[in-house]
Amino acid sequence: MFLVVRSIFWLTVAFMVIKPGFDFSTAANQTMAAGSQVVAQQIQSIECDTLQCVGGKAVISAALSSSPSVGSPMHESPAISPVPFPRPRPDWAG
Repeated sequence: MFLVVRSIFWLTVAFMVIKPGFDFSTAANQTMAAGSQVVAQQIQSIECDTLQCVGGKAVISAALSSSPSVGSPMHESPAISPVPFPRPRPDWAG
């Protein structure tokens, strides 16, 4: 059974690499969202009877809800001009 699962996994990876026009960032974002949702559901299903358990669930739930997407950068890159501009002429030069 493990051989079949491993074969399906590697065939899927090969198909994604070979297939033209495949968008990896969209697939990564969808995969991360689905994984976060599954983890959040598993955490919510845990029954807590101590304050430490409730606090841990709250912290993990907050961390999962505010995770950034995989494809977006943390800061905006400055725009790079395709044409170099000359430096401004000094005031004393007229």
